[in-house]
Amino acid sequence: MASSRQILIAIATYNEIENLPRLVDEILAVVPAADILVIDDNSPDGTGAWCDQKGAADPRVRCLHRSGKLGLGSAIVAAMKYAIAERYPYFVNMDADFSHHPRYLPAILAGMEQAGEPAADVMIGSRYVPGGAIEGWPLKRHLMSRGVNIYTRWLLGFTTRDCSGGYRCYRTSLLERVDFDEIRSRGYSFQEEILWRLKRLGAKIGETPVTFANRREGESKIDSREAWAALRIIFGLGTSGWFSKRSSATSSH
Repeated sequence: MASSRQILIAIATYNEIENLPRLVDEILAVVPAADILVIDDNSPDGTGAWCDQKGAADPRVRCLHRSGKLGLGSAIVAAMKYAIAERYPYFVNMDADFSHHPRYLPAILAGMEQAGEPAADVMIGSRYVPGGAIEGWPLKRHLMSRGVNIYTRWLLGFTTRDCSGGYRCYRTSLLERVDFDEIRSRGYSFQEEILWRLKRLGAKIGETPVTFANRREGESKIDSREAWAALRIIFGLGTSGWFSKRSSATSSH
């Protein structure tokens, strides 16, 4: 049966038992009307088992178990499909490691229904608008993130400042129009790709400032191989957009 609730918050996990219990409690304290979907990639540390126990006690929490590490992008796609099938108007994605703090959820959700102007279809918790910040990163990570965002804005034609940030709320009615079978990204470049696809569907993208804090517990999942794969995929999206524009221009003459 489709859910009568309004907000689904998705959290992809792999070995997040040190963070997830506190994170879930803090999310529900801030947004008690939300439901939480954990997408767990068979964490050996018991993250999925804890989620099942929590869900048995609190029906707002449920877990989607997957067979192994299948990639962040595919986890978010699975959660988006769940939100569409269950008819949640709003879908929020956030990380499990407290880098995306629950205290920003009210501002992100409010951005979807701003009075006096067209509401956003995607609202990003942004590190790179006035008031946004990053805590705890080494210089190399700052340079990599800034570089990826400049590269993405140039190639994909965004005015959005934080194209790679994963703390977002989406309007599910627009997600319904996405052909998920066409998505190329399985890892971190998913964040840029889904924005690109939604922009092509006419999405209005908003940003609200957040402070991104480096993870408190556990280990980061990103590595240089993942970063290079993201750059290749973004380049492919950008060049495909250029070629399609040139093809359209040629056919109109």
